[in-house]
This record gives sequence, structure tokens and C-alpha cells, in this order.
Amino acid sequence: MAEATPPKVPHLLLLLLCISAGEVTSAASSSTDFIRSSCRTTTYPALCIKCLSAYAPSVRRSPRELARAALTVSADRARSASAYVARLSAGGSKAIKAREAGAVRDCLENMADSVDRLRQSAQELGRLGRAGSAGFMWHLNNVQTWCSAALTDENTCLDSLSQSGSGSTREAIRKKVVEVAQLTSNALALVNRIGPKY
Repeated sequence: MAEATPPKVPHLLLLLLCISAGEVTSAASSSTDFIRSSCRTTTYPALCIKCLSAYAPSVRRSPRELARAALTVSADRARSASAYVARLSAGGSKAIKAREAGAVRDCLENMADSVDRLRQSAQELGRLGRAGSAGFMWHLNNVQTWCSAALTDENTCLDSLSQSGSGSTREAIRKKVVEVAQLTSNALALVNRIGPKY
């Protein structure tokens, strides 16, 4: 039985495939570079790059899409931290000392508010509309206000934890909330880079 020979691919087609692959690689590299340079303007650039690099394909070089990704990441982490605090709180006195219990309850309320405000911010960012339109700055100001309020909620949680003494539960919660606050700070910095030209 004779061996089948593979069909010959025209050289022009191969050349076009190579060029297309190069353009895709170049676009991804450009998006990643854009994220890196944008993250340098945040307070926690390494965390920013680490958390947002995966969004390069959807962000491309859009400050608006980068801010949306940052708000999404922050909201997801805030939701996760809030669920963690709720699990610890549900454990009752075994998991939480009496002195920490009030601070943990306060923290849980603040984190729930933070999650809501970050979700609102991400949704409102989608309503910006065309740059320079009548409602653009109004929607952008809403995003900035709610994102700032979420950061305040997170810091209030941290303040109440710091006043409740020490303990392993408090430290575990604090670690998670600090990361959320850093992500929210970065998201706010990226939101603040959006202007009428975007």
C-alpha cells in the first residue's frame, strides 16, 4: 500500500499564517505592556500587574477596559474575603474570642458594603457612554465615589480589627482585607486615569 503524501500548502498561505501569528503575538505583547505601564501609576504596581495581566486580551490598550477589569478583580476578592469573614463569624466563640467578635461583625458589614459598591462601580463604568457625552462625567464621578467608599469600608474594617487586640482570627481576616484594600486602591487609581478622551 502506497503512503499518502500530505497535501502541499502554498507558500503564500504559509506566509500569511506566519504574519497573522506575529500580529496576534505583537497585539498581546502591546496589551501586556500597556497594563504594565498603567500599573506603574498605582500604589501597588506588582499586585496590579499580577492580577490584571490575564485580562490583556480583553483590555487591549483601553484605560476603560483596564479599569473595568480592576474593579471586577477587586469585587471578586472582596466577595471572597467577605465569605471568609462570614464563615469565621458563623463559627461562634470557638473560632472568635469575645473581644474580637464585635470587630468581626463590624468588618463583615463593611465588607458586604464594599462588595456592593464595587459591583455598582463596575456596572456604572459600563454606562459611561461615549466620551464627551452629556452623562459621561456624571457616570465617571459615580464610579469614583463608589470605589472610594468601598476603600473606606475596607479601611474601616481594618481599623476595627486593629482595636480588638491580637489573635490568629483577627490576623487571618486582616491579611485578606489588606489585599482587597490594595486592589481597590489600584482600581481607583486606574479609574482616575479615565478621562473624556476615553
